[in-house]
Amino acid sequence: MKSLFVALITLGFLSSAWAQDNNTLLDIQHQWSHINYQMTDNDKKVDAFKALATKVEAMVKADPNNADDYIWLGIIQASTAQAKGGLGALSFAKEAKKNLEHAIKINPNASEGSAYTTLGVLYHKVPGWPIGFGSDSKAKELLQKSIAINPKGLDNNFFYAEFLYDDGDYKEAKKYLEIAQQAAPRENRPVAEAGRRKDLNALLEKVNKKLQ
Repeated sequence: MKSLFVALITLGFLSSAWAQDNNTLLDIQHQWSHINYQMTDNDKKVDAFKALATKVEAMVKADPNNADDYIWLGIIQASTAQAKGGLGALSFAKEAKKNLEHAIKINPNASEGSAYTTLGVLYHKVPGWPIGFGSDSKAKELLQKSIAINPKGLDNNFFYAEFLYDDGDYKEAKKYLEIAQQAAPRENRPVAEAGRRKDLNALLEKVNKKLQ
């Protein structure tokens, strides 16, 4: 079951504008990048993500109408699910879902639609009923909403391409990967940027092999 959460390791949606406007969240983001990309022991990752989530929970309590804080809390909880794996991951995925849905209620356009992207990945990767809440039809709906909000984004185009690849629509997957390739680099996020580009190139290679 751990493999069902493999895509969640790359969740780290945060627009450049958001990061520039909120140094506290930018600091949280850098900590997330270190845990996610530079730590290798999953048990230590889980502990580190939990500690980071506690910091963001305090931010949420201090400013309960800040959609960006809820989005980031959801991202960290989704990443915890990936590191945890197995049935124990579902509780973190469900908490992430709850916080992301709350962020959408506050401001659906916050962080350039990142809540929709993260939710879409969760719905695509989490098992369906009766184990979890997964649904590919819901995943597609959410990912398309994210694309509508931010048509040229790196993260949302990448994850929609991944969804299309898993669905066997390789031609469309390549189209969205090529859009993602053209996204402006996020210079204030070097670790996360490098990780996303690496994932993008790996998926594009797989897509091209399928199209040959």
